[in-house]
Amino acid sequence: MMQAIKAELLEGVLTVTMSRPDKKNALTNEMYGALADAVARANADDEIRALLFQADGDMFTAGNDIGEFAAQSAGNGPQERHVERFLRELATATVPIVAAVQGKAVGVGTTMLLHCDYVLLSEDAQLITPFVNLALVPEAASSLLLPLRIGHVRAFDMFALGDPVSADAAVAWGLANRKTSAAELRAEARKVAEKIAARPAGSLTAMKRLMRDAAQLVAQIDSERTVFADRLASAEAKEAFAAFAEKRKPDFTKLARQ
Repeated sequence: MMQAIKAELLEGVLTVTMSRPDKKNALTNEMYGALADAVARANADDEIRALLFQADGDMFTAGNDIGEFAAQSAGNGPQERHVERFLRELATATVPIVAAVQGKAVGVGTTMLLHCDYVLLSEDAQLITPFVNLALVPEAASSLLLPLRIGHVRAFDMFALGDPVSADAAVAWGLANRKTSAAELRAEARKVAEKIAARPAGSLTAMKRLMRDAAQLVAQIDSERTVFADRLASAEAKEAFAAFAEKRKPDFTKLARQ
């Protein structure tokens, strides 16, 4: 089986590629573990001066593997959830992080970008945060970071309605630095990562620490995790996942607000 997360270090840039294109790069627990390991490695290895996230295929990621979500909702999930380690590594990262995003970036595919320092989007990119659609709540400290970045009303719109945000809107709102063609996306992202890698690493690390309150982000992630676990076990979530499996529209109207 092809390796779902690939990491390559070249000229100071650790490029981490999500490579499960046949499943729209949906993230499994094992993949989260590999992603967490890559971020931890980038933070610990002085040879790594920039981290670059990218993805194979025509989609950045479909987000968390729905099958695993459904298993967790039924109480059959993995004992160690590597997504929690990945989010903590992102929140406390001091290495500069670049992201190259094509196609849809769903759920964590969007919220992880809030922890990246330079984000390039392809012209067809769409940022989608359908947590409420699945009867869940946002994660990755996005319930704090997204309203701070784009304001409450836009963040509420993204979370509550889950409609796609286009590349143009994402750049205009400050969710990404710029857009480029799909054909040039990787080369442009690589250029940016190499430019960053050539800068004084100590200065960049100190600057990033000043710009981000890692302790606050970790505290928010912990709060979100508690609520997320409650929602995952809720009747609403069970209805959402059952509807997904049965390829029908969920009906939440008969369920009491909990």
